[in-house]
Amino acid sequence: MPKRPLILDPSEYDLNHIVADIEDIRRYNRQRYEMEQLTAVVFEDAQRCVCVGYKDLTPNEFWVRGHMPGIPLMPGVVMIEAAAQLASYYTQKYKLMDAPIIGFGGLKDVRFRGVVRPGDRFVVVAKLLKVRSAMLTCEFQCLVRDNLVCEGVLMGIPLNEDAITARQA
Repeated sequence: MPKRPLILDPSEYDLNHIVADIEDIRRYNRQRYEMEQLTAVVFEDAQRCVCVGYKDLTPNEFWVRGHMPGIPLMPGVVMIEAAAQLASYYTQKYKLMDAPIIGFGGLKDVRFRGVVRPGDRFVVVAKLLKVRSAMLTCEFQCLVRDNLVCEGVLMGIPLNEDAITARQA
């Protein structure tokens, strides 16, 4: 499958211009501790439904010690989780779905095109393609130093908090 064109040219956003820091992100996303995969959001365009965020990767990431000891590589599932968290942040902030939590509904056309290591700034660009009451569809691309390392389409679904907590009981 050939690479898609970039959703947003890197010249259109400034990684030093923070729109939402970790505290702002926490207002919309419930992930905490090791599962927080965003450091900041640096671009939001409600007209084009595009959002850009990043995660600064350190040697202390939970996956470093065991994912390829000696040559730590960010797992693909963690890359996708970062994209899902950015899509969830945007969806919740702009109240695009009537749901307290947005969960994974599926993935399509995911491709990994490069490696990501501790010390990298992992940039995620997400573009909302479609929102219905039961599902949203979002295209995402992940970059390191403006090089595409991962891309695909994810689907998000509304989760009912009462149903989740009832299953735990």
